[in-house]
Amino acid sequence: MNPVAEIAISVLLVMGGIFILVGSWGLARLPSLMTRLHGPTKASTLGVGACLIASMIYFPASGQPWSAHEMLITIFLLLTAPISANMIAKAHLHRQGHSIDPNPADGIPEGLPAPPTGDDWATFRGAESSRDD
Repeated sequence: MNPVAEIAISVLLVMGGIFILVGSWGLARLPSLMTRLHGPTKASTLGVGACLIASMIYFPASGQPWSAHEMLITIFLLLTAPISANMIAKAHLHRQGHSIDPNPADGIPEGLPAPPTGDDWATFRGAESSRDD
């Protein structure tokens, strides 16, 4: 195998392992749901992506045929992690806005602050009219 490919694979695997370690540590140690979301969605996504890119480099460099599986998994991961984190954050905001969050720990004891425009928050738009039905 080419020494440049070996170095690139090693660097990507070590970097991916560090990102995954930091992401899992953040998931376990951060106090609230909104801060805990950053661990798996940011750092772990980069860590798994780096490991998958190392795998994409390894197989062709070692003489095996290239497969699109790692590329598809990486693209799927990078597309779905932010969307799922956004949905979890919106659900948390709704629970906190309606005072049904059992452990808010976000430093917002009174609920959400009013938006600066005087309008409603985008995630709550239409919530009042759907409750009246």
